[in-house]
Amino acid sequence: MPRQVEIFEVGPRDGLQNEAREIPLAEKIALVDCLSKAGFRRIEVASFVSPKWVPQMASSDQVLAGITRVRGVRYCALTPNLRGFEAAQKAKADEVAIFASASEGFSKANINASIAESLARFVPVMAAAQAAGIPVRGYVSCVTDCPYDGKTSPAQAAYVADQLYRMGCYEISLGDTIGQATPESIMNMLAAVCDVVPAQKLAGHYHDTAGRAFENIEASLAHGLRVFDAAVGGLGGCPYAPGAKGNVATEAAHDRLISLGYETGLDRRQLDEAAAMARAMRNQG
Repeated sequence: MPRQVEIFEVGPRDGLQNEAREIPLAEKIALVDCLSKAGFRRIEVASFVSPKWVPQMASSDQVLAGITRVRGVRYCALTPNLRGFEAAQKAKADEVAIFASASEGFSKANINASIAESLARFVPVMAAAQAAGIPVRGYVSCVTDCPYDGKTSPAQAAYVADQLYRMGCYEISLGDTIGQATPESIMNMLAAVCDVVPAQKLAGHYHDTAGRAFENIEASLAHGLRVFDAAVGGLGGCPYAPGAKGNVATEAAHDRLISLGYETGLDRRQLDEAAAMARAMRNQG
């Protein structure tokens, strides 16, 4: 029986947030609707952060209102604080995500808060989400390397992942935010994180900036991870992580996993259609 791996699609959010061209609402909705037919269980489509800092995500509520929801697909939104959570809840996001950093430098650049301050902000978000029955996913950025602080210690990545897991996040996504991780640094990081969070509760979020995303996915598979974030068409980047462009492409990740004997449950032809749409969105303007 084929081994199963889930690809968590982040293209409509993480993939588009750093595009210079203002992506029209209709194009965002069309991309999500195309992806909804591909067999994903979870698609991240929105981010309720300040439009002042991430203007591309200003239409997130309209995206959630405009998409054609497919049964069995959870539509997810990023929420930095209680205000963001309340906006996501109003827009009927199926689940939300909170995001912390394993490095102080990136935390301050990304959300203008220390790691400790960011974790404190999430306490009311978790309480509200639990009261509403809305699942919460946790992100940890810069788990091996930071554009401001250099190398991240595995112990620090494990500490932040542990804090989010203890708060009640059902899954922790570990981000190689600037794409500089190696299989060795990923394995060292996972050895520490898996001491505090079970491998089956972890996901890998690996940018392909240095061309090592697939090697890092394979190292993570060996450590027991079975969920990986990817962006269709290889869209992506973070406005606060210079040089971080290049989320691993969903269609390429699918192909690599298939070649390794895993199943993703995704429709390759539908992925091709979505990837072409994503690339066209990037190449206009």
